Amino acid sequence: MPVLPDILAPGLRVVFCGTAPAEASARAGHYYAGPGNRFWRTLHDIGLTPDRVLQPGDDAMLPWYGIGLTDLAKHAVGTDDRIDAGEFDVTGLRAKILEHNPRIVAFNGKNAARSYLGREVDYGLQPVSIGSTEVFVLPSTSAAARRFWTISPWNQLVARLPRGTDQPEQL
Repeated sequence: MPVLPDILAPGLRVVFCGTAPAEASARAGHYYAGPGNRFWRTLHDIGLTPDRVLQPGDDAMLPWYGIGLTDLAKHAVGTDDRIDAGEFDVTGLRAKILEHNPRIVAFNGKNAARSYLGREVDYGLQPVSIGSTEVFVLPSTSAAARRFWTISPWNQLVARLPRGTDQPEQL
C-alpha cells in the first residue's frame, strides 16, 4: 500500500508531484501536513484555491479545483536525503500521467524532478513532456527547503494553466 493515496482524476489542470511524504504527512494521512510547509498557503496565494486556504485534511477536495497530488516514491517516508533512489517509481509516475493526462505535472522541488528526469533541472517549464502533459519544476514548499524558496516560479506555473471553471460548493 502507498503511504498516501494518489489524488488523481482525468483532465486535471495540474498534478503536483513530491518526492515522498514527510513524517508529519504520513502520520496525518494527508499531503503537505508539516507545520512549516507552505503548500496550502501557496495554492491560495497564487490563485489556485481562490476561495480559501485549504488545509491538509481538505486534500480530497483538490480535484474540484483541477488539482491532483502524487509522489515519486509512493512507499517511502522522509526527507529527500533519506529516500533511496531505488524507491523512485519513474515508470509508475509516467503511467499515471499518461492515464490521467493533466495539462501540467509540476514537481514540488528539484529533487523529485531530477530523480524523474535523470538530469539537473532549473525551475520552470522543462523542454520535455509526458505525452501531451507539460513538465514544470517548482521550489519545494517544505520547511526544510526554506532557503531556496521563491514564489516566482509558482506564479509562472499559474500563467500557463487554463483558468478553472468549476469551484467547489461551500461546505
